[in-house]
Amino acid sequence: MGSSSSKMPTMEERWPAYEAKMKAEGLNEAAIAAFKYNLGVLLSGASTMIPESDIGPVDSLPELDGLDITPDPSLLKDTVILKLNGGLGTGMGLDRAKSLLTVADGNTFLDLIAQQVDCMKKEYKTPDLRFMLMNSFSTSKDTLEALAKYTQLGTGSDLEFVQNKAP
Repeated sequence: MGSSSSKMPTMEERWPAYEAKMKAEGLNEAAIAAFKYNLGVLLSGASTMIPESDIGPVDSLPELDGLDITPDPSLLKDTVILKLNGGLGTGMGLDRAKSLLTVADGNTFLDLIAQQVDCMKKEYKTPDLRFMLMNSFSTSKDTLEALAKYTQLGTGSDLEFVQNKAP
């Protein structure tokens, strides 16, 4: 029952295999660098936890009814409506994005979102209001196909960016 004399591989020993896999998948340098940093932190054993004793409630927040807000549709020209759409519904038995579930009158969640954005563009007379989805490599194809009927929202890279993969 002696201790094992084998030593865990170091970051320097592990990294080349991860890097090669990520480059083979076409990930950009920023994604590779971010993964390398996070892997280094993990392998270092450093704690990334925030102690509960350091966390406290917010003392007070303003209530919407008490705020003096004047709508300014001109700000929409500098706005991007961004929706996270990156998760498959595998835990729910799905093989596609959860946003493609039919929820009301034959519409999916994604249909309702597209209709809301279109309505907002018309109501505030901002045809250039941008809408984007943050997809995953698993949800991109089905989502873009489903949104093809909403040409006023944009297409392809105008409509999404894809989260990076990690080995």
